[in-house]
Amino acid sequence: MTSHETDYLVIGAGAVGMAFVDTLLDEDPDCHITILDKHARPGGHWNDAYSFVALHQPSATYGVNSMEMCPDRVDERGHNKGMYPLAKHAEILAYYSSLMTERFVPSGRVTYLPLTEYQGGNKGEHSARSILSGDEHSFTIRRKLVDGTWFKTSVPSTHKPAFDIGEGTRFAPPGDLPFLWMDTNNLPQHYCIIGGGKTAMDTAIWLLEAGVPADKIDWVRPRDSWMFNRKLLQPAYHHIEDLVQFQVDLVECANGSETGDEMFAKLGKRGTMLRIDESVTPKMFHFAVISEAEIALLQQITKIHRNKRVSALESSAMIFGDERTDMPEGTLFIDCTASAVPFEQRDNGRPFFQGDTITLQLAQAPFVPYSAALAAFIEVHFETDDEKNNLVPPAPLTDTTETYPYAMMANLMSTAILSGNEKTNAFNNKSRLHPTGPAIVRMMRENDPRLAALSEIGPKIQANMPGVIKLGMAAKAIHEAA
Repeated sequence: MTSHETDYLVIGAGAVGMAFVDTLLDEDPDCHITILDKHARPGGHWNDAYSFVALHQPSATYGVNSMEMCPDRVDERGHNKGMYPLAKHAEILAYYSSLMTERFVPSGRVTYLPLTEYQGGNKGEHSARSILSGDEHSFTIRRKLVDGTWFKTSVPSTHKPAFDIGEGTRFAPPGDLPFLWMDTNNLPQHYCIIGGGKTAMDTAIWLLEAGVPADKIDWVRPRDSWMFNRKLLQPAYHHIEDLVQFQVDLVECANGSETGDEMFAKLGKRGTMLRIDESVTPKMFHFAVISEAEIALLQQITKIHRNKRVSALESSAMIFGDERTDMPEGTLFIDCTASAVPFEQRDNGRPFFQGDTITLQLAQAPFVPYSAALAAFIEVHFETDDEKNNLVPPAPLTDTTETYPYAMMANLMSTAILSGNEKTNAFNNKSRLHPTGPAIVRMMRENDPRLAALSEIGPKIQANMPGVIKLGMAAKAIHEAA
């Protein structure tokens, strides 16, 4: 057994753990950190993702505070044309590998143990096991255990389908699609995407852009989804007016709406929210971000199996309970039913800070890396658990149109709490992961005339807050009853 001593034992080298460690290194120059992860390299679930995955929000506020992920330039082609870059799978993995090998480990203050599984422990004594060798590790933790695995992110390659697959059925996760070229004599003559979320949309776009005719694609969409319009969520320094309008749209459409569906319908009319089919009222909202060009591509697929869930697959048929739908012989069924985050987990009743344990969650939805970095800052600069937890009540993880107003209300309240504290407000002003903080500081330094637009947002939010709170509390009741 190998014995270790460390100040912080961080479980997980994904986006959450890496953002926490990056900020901790800067804010507490005397601490030592040990990172455990089951993967062979940093990046968490990105290691298991399909190769054509990309961020769906601009890379400007993803990753860690100390290092930019993509160059600050506009894409000139493709469905993200005219907007700022979305880091791709290979870029994301390279980013986290560079961060570990060029910043974390060379600091002399980080021990990184890949292919290592945390086993458990308490009262400062914990254990882990090397996955390949079986070697045991013991850890004496001088300060805290940091759980970076709360999100339990699921991806298609590690997901087990919840339906039967008959013998001889062609079935694959999205990650297999780029390898179809290796057997050109056995290419599928038809494709069927199963799932209604962002992975399914990515897969549909990949097939269309790879040259598959839209009439060769079926799509099982159990639920339709609303999505944020990406053109309104560009980096703040370049598009502050759009971000201001986005926030105003949210509060104005919430105020006066009796239900989440009514609020989303109003946002859809403004172009703030997008949906694939204008004739369908989506009930799902997973904080996905999409472009209008991507929507236009997805609308080419018209063979939609809506409001159905697959119970079994055969080589030339889909079974939906008692209903059988024939499919072309040799159809390739593509499983996109994995849920990126466990929405069913919802509120676990666990605070961020609890004795000798930090559980990294959402301070604001859906800002995952920012929330982890903020937690590290709060850990260093505040004393008691009560003081820390009052700054970051865990944000609700909602997944429907009816419950999203609760998450929106919680975000606005969190913003008020953090901006009202001198220390956390200063952190937001310097944090690359914060959507507006550094941009506003830069604009103030440059005496940017666009700052005039910002003076309007506070009064507009305040004027609409009674309606936001009314709708948000009704959504909270639905969320908690689910």
